Amino acid sequence: MIRFDLSLYLVLDPALCGPRGMVETARAAVAGGATMVQLRHKTASTAERATLGRALKAALAGTGAALIVNDDIDAARACDADGLHVGQDDMPVAEARARIGPDLILGLSVETVDAARAADPALVTYVGAGPVFATATKPDHKPPIGFDGLARLVAAAPVPAVAIGGLNGHHAASITAAGAAGMAVVSAICGAHDPGKAAHSIALALKEAHQ
Repeated sequence: MIRFDLSLYLVLDPALCGPRGMVETARAAVAGGATMVQLRHKTASTAERATLGRALKAALAGTGAALIVNDDIDAARACDADGLHVGQDDMPVAEARARIGPDLILGLSVETVDAARAADPALVTYVGAGPVFATATKPDHKPPIGFDGLARLVAAAPVPAVAIGGLNGHHAASITAAGAAGMAVVSAICGAHDPGKAAHSIALALKEAHQ
């Protein structure tokens, strides 16, 4: 299995990245302390995602940050990504694991305790637990669960969990207290004037929360 660190998990949003672009946003964020990067681009074609993925892979080379592609196995394989992330309404995790092989990272979104408990550690590497808060970056999300709900999902999941949904550095202590292995961030980094500085601030808050 590829080594990975869930602590500061950047989910790229093309609209929020704006003129800076996804690749430069990711490069700056990882330099600032982001430990994983997910390519999520709902309106792109597989070919476009693969091209973006190759550029991201090159930008992240040597940093130790893993590249995950959201819900597009063909793009993930084409760009030699480190893993794939799927939702409850995407393809079954058994099919996803069979297609990506045993060595790549496979993440699964979970919104309920039952879904978290059902995550099979033989197939799933980590779960994305949430949404903790409502977020405009994913308007079709399930109702927010708050930190108490997050703690319940984390406790139920047999694999590490990364919290997601409207999160920023101010939430580091609560995320850590809930038992999550890390925090997934979208707008707090992608929408920041300086993504590297924003990532550094969040990474520092997470480090302090673990002390």
